[in-house]
Amino acid sequence: MKLARARSLQWLLVRRLILLQAAMLVFFIILLIVVLSVVKPRLMIDNEAAVTAIVSAIDRDKDGKLVVQDTDELRQFRAEHPKVWYIIHDDTGQTARVGMAPADYDRDLGNLLSVVDHASIGFAGKHDGREMRPEALVQKVDTKAGTVQVVTSTFHSRSDSEGFDISITAIVDMARKPDGTVDWPRVLPGLLASLGIVLLPIILAMGVTTLVTTPAVVRRSLAGLIGTANQAARIDFDTRAMQLPVKNVPQEVVPLVNAFNQALSRLAQGIDSHNRFLTDAAHELRTPIAILRTRAELLTEEPETLRLRQDIERLSHLAQQLLDHQSLDRPSEHRRIVDLAEFAGRVAADLAPLAIEAGYDLAFEPPDGKVEVEVNALQIEQLLINIVRNAIEHGGGEGTITVMVDRAGGVEIHDEGPGIPVEEHKNVFEPFYRVHPHSRGAGLGLNLARQIAQLHGGSIAILDGPWRGARVRIQLPLRHRAV
Repeated sequence: MKLARARSLQWLLVRRLILLQAAMLVFFIILLIVVLSVVKPRLMIDNEAAVTAIVSAIDRDKDGKLVVQDTDELRQFRAEHPKVWYIIHDDTGQTARVGMAPADYDRDLGNLLSVVDHASIGFAGKHDGREMRPEALVQKVDTKAGTVQVVTSTFHSRSDSEGFDISITAIVDMARKPDGTVDWPRVLPGLLASLGIVLLPIILAMGVTTLVTTPAVVRRSLAGLIGTANQAARIDFDTRAMQLPVKNVPQEVVPLVNAFNQALSRLAQGIDSHNRFLTDAAHELRTPIAILRTRAELLTEEPETLRLRQDIERLSHLAQQLLDHQSLDRPSEHRRIVDLAEFAGRVAADLAPLAIEAGYDLAFEPPDGKVEVEVNALQIEQLLINIVRNAIEHGGGEGTITVMVDRAGGVEIHDEGPGIPVEEHKNVFEPFYRVHPHSRGAGLGLNLARQIAQLHGGSIAILDGPWRGARVRIQLPLRHRAV
């Protein structure tokens, strides 16, 4: 079954932020269009404002001639724009002037401009070697004197400008039907295309910005969570009581970290309770086993008595192994520096009577000089005892069991029995695993030996070779002397 691929929070945020920004942009533009269609604001620049200021001042005298009255609004505007000028034309050909208009504007505008409702007049080319004519506005307005055409500008010459002017003109015209209504089937595609042309660059710019900045922001925001995850990856059986910090974790993830810490606490409590049960059970077994051993020694020497004593001995050894397993949690401060050669020789000497009684010769091969290692002496003693006892148990009851120490911090135990099949070399280190299901022992010795070696930064392995029997090598790190 193929596992589902986990989604990236980083790219999920990027995609959703881009979609959110695009949706918000479209929404605000639509909202702006709606507001403008309802409010219908009029944005005026100076020339449009000049037309607005003079509309209420245009009138006719008693003879019907065009006049421009001096209204408050016009006076205020002229005070703000002292260079403003006006030329007013009506449909009868009458003209009124206010201010000093440039000569090029004070002339007949022609039939075309006379019927124009609104237009801007500007000059781009040079006149008399230079271009000084300002932009003017032509607009028809309704006044008390009737409909008139006003030509105006707030400047007489470009030299009157403040230095820099921006003129923005936007004219939107729509196709119409013969009855004057908007022809929407023709207008709508162009309108949507225009909106796309305007919106697409903005959306792309916002998307690229989000794509570049969001990953960095997410990585920075999740830095504390990544550190906590790395610390969680270092938790193992020996550090199960560790609690993950929540100081730099995002608030949304704190409940998950707290739940994980609570699970670790429950797990540690359960394992400690289990270990205490095994320890108590092993201790409780030692007393009845000792009583059985005492009573067995009082029995007459018969074959069944010998087998009973052997079974009692195996039961005692199993109880001791259970206790040895519980002692693996001893902290590193119980370690001390020992000479591995002398230490292994003493263990071999202690086990020699047991090996000889089982029918073996026991040999010890020390190296030249000391081999110093820093270890928990009780645990290393358990390790060596388990391996030698394993050789006694499964070595075939004959030949020589050899304990050899080398200068590299290695200890090898050789026997001359049937050996262990190559395909079983890794399996025999698993707890309660036995190559032959009906063989003696509970299958804990090699597993205990491996745990002790690993606790000391070492290793244990069964060697391959053409020799007879099994060869187990224990490798421990040498003590590093200060230079």
